[in-house]
Amino acid sequence: MSRNLSDTKPLNIVISGAGVAGTVVAALLQNEPGVKVTTLERVDPDDHSNAGTGLNIGPNALKLLQQADPALCALLKAPGISLPWQSWRTSLTDGTELANLPLAQVADNDGIRIRWADLYHQLRSHAHSHIRFNTEVTGMSYISENADAASAPPLLKVSWKSCANGAEGSDDEVDLLIAGDGRYSKVRETFFGKPEPKPLGVVIYRLLVPDTAGGLIDDYEQWFNGPYRLLAFRVPGNAIYIAGSFPITPGAPIGNDAQSAEHLRAQYTPAEGEPGDQARFLIDSICEHVDDIHWARVAEIEPVFTDTRGRVLLLGDAAHAMVPTLGQGATSAIEDGCVAALMIRDAVRAGPVNVTALLQGIGENRMARARFIMDFSRDASDTMLPGSDTVAQTRSKVGPEFLAKLEQLYRVNDASMPGEPRCQTS
Repeated sequence: MSRNLSDTKPLNIVISGAGVAGTVVAALLQNEPGVKVTTLERVDPDDHSNAGTGLNIGPNALKLLQQADPALCALLKAPGISLPWQSWRTSLTDGTELANLPLAQVADNDGIRIRWADLYHQLRSHAHSHIRFNTEVTGMSYISENADAASAPPLLKVSWKSCANGAEGSDDEVDLLIAGDGRYSKVRETFFGKPEPKPLGVVIYRLLVPDTAGGLIDDYEQWFNGPYRLLAFRVPGNAIYIAGSFPITPGAPIGNDAQSAEHLRAQYTPAEGEPGDQARFLIDSICEHVDDIHWARVAEIEPVFTDTRGRVLLLGDAAHAMVPTLGQGATSAIEDGCVAALMIRDAVRAGPVNVTALLQGIGENRMARARFIMDFSRDASDTMLPGSDTVAQTRSKVGPEFLAKLEQLYRVNDASMPGEPRCQTS
């Protein structure tokens, strides 16, 4: 059982990593009187070197963000920052259309298409006063001298140092540590052990190229040549985001030959005939910019949200790194951040806060949802595996069973959100 916090002492929260989920939590709680939030982020506020491509954010995330923080949602949807995501079209690389789904058929609102750098910039700017940039977490642990008090589990100590000048600091009265530090989370490894990745057997690569397509590429589309997939859409700044994938032996390295322009061109070129105009543009762009590609192997980890001692909370990729087929990585992180922040807010307002019970509640709220999204994303990857029947499996994705799951995904149940009134930050 956790120590009860009085109304006179703010709930002291440290967030490790100003990623998507962590910054959403910081933004939503920054004006809450009973909360002290400190976010520790090792990079400079303008350093988006690891965010050089684009992404789509699903209707489900924007629906919850609109309820939780309309001002932040408006920033992400602003002209010049993002473009609406309104359809999902799938074809073969020869141009044969297989499916064309308007998102309005399965969602209550649009999604968005955005650059990673712009997403980070908007989120971090919104919570800037509560983010300590150029600061790396160097240690985190429970304070052992309080461990024998059954009714008052120990507080946490978090240590850090400045990446700019090496100055060190610490806080040994942390009520709640939130991991927002991504798939390779130091927080998760410290308190839960290093997770074992579960490889899908698929390579995914990403890049951003100048939009010289003359209108060929706009909203979210996919193209297949057997299990070899291309995905692309236009983003602000006169650019096109491209992602490609192809099968690989699970756990195997990505060989240099597989990363060559010649190999990539061969993968997406139909055995008979020529690529359609859209696929031809994408193939040529990939080969021209092959040295700029971000490479990864698709894998997921077992979802975990809270530790047994009750003061550590994992969110986003730290909690449930997943297969990216349905584009739910950042989307789920926004969901996590909205739900966790509003549950923390409601607990603080009701007071006094039992941190262990609060985290158990957040974990219970998110676990079933996370497992559903992870399972659905993995199952939707069937067209990307060896031996797949791309045509039949793609067409099944506009059938009633798949569409019902898409509705469950995109029309996220309002009951998952805490009570009114909603948080509105400035």
